[in-house]
Amino acid sequence: MKSLLEKLKPYKIFLASKSPRRKQLLAGMGINFETISKDTEEDFDDTLNPEEIARMLSQKKSEAFAENELPSNYLLITADTIVVLEQTIINKASDDQEAAKMLQLLSGKTHQVITGITLRSREKTLSFSEQSEVVFDTLSQEDIAWYIQHYQPFDKAGAYGIQEWIGYIGIKKINGSFYNVMGLPTHRLYETLKQF
Repeated sequence: MKSLLEKLKPYKIFLASKSPRRKQLLAGMGINFETISKDTEEDFDDTLNPEEIARMLSQKKSEAFAENELPSNYLLITADTIVVLEQTIINKASDDQEAAKMLQLLSGKTHQVITGITLRSREKTLSFSEQSEVVFDTLSQEDIAWYIQHYQPFDKAGAYGIQEWIGYIGIKKINGSFYNVMGLPTHRLYETLKQF
């Protein structure tokens, strides 16, 4: 039986993402890839459940690329991560005040992080989502302000990065994949690529 890396050799793999964390995680899986990106609208139908929203957003990112923009042997990977607190989606913060408000909302509570992934080749398309549960300790206003000042977490859903200082000092527990909270559920992606 072929290993995954042997199975992927015929493909020209593209990660459609600007996220340095996703690039780091996919590279850590030993997969050779190039990154491409295209700005897409991140609006969604809020009657969908959060898992469907995450999958739909990853599909929109995939559909932004026409077949003629990619080589015939392409394998395109797109992803979108959302943070959900009590059925409300917490998006990215636009400034310090919004980031502080988001972190105060998450403080002392359990929230869900859901990543939608779409894999697409010329022959087929497959989408899935992975969910992790994150338990935050109560965060002081001073800790929140220090984190925002030093890390500027405006490109991250929920205004935090689990791999940064706030994750070290503020997260009590995770149920599910740590790497999913970073933006790419590596184990699930590996298993799905084996079957793709």
